[in-house]
Amino acid sequence: MTKFGDLIGSDIPVLIDFFAEWEEGANDLHGILRDVAAALGDKAKVIKIDIEKNETLANALKIKGNPTFIIYKDGEMKWRQSGAQDANTLISLVQQYV
Repeated sequence: MTKFGDLIGSDIPVLIDFFAEWEEGANDLHGILRDVAAALGDKAKVIKIDIEKNETLANALKIKGNPTFIIYKDGEMKWRQSGAQDANTLISLVQQYV
């Protein structure tokens, strides 16, 4: 989990999508996250983490619903929510922490 600590310790916001490939709408979500990343540019990081490939981390964070979005900044969780979100909502949420 050292790598995860480095990842969330960034001084710019980090939006993480915890997902599973089998979840319904996963492909739609890929497009939404591409739009979010493009809109935010270098002001934030947008990362996807597959909960099946990172089961220890998902369990440690008590990820139950898919997708689950979390925003971190300076190693601190700023926002968390499970369930689908649209690109504009995610962009607005991340911009609060830029």
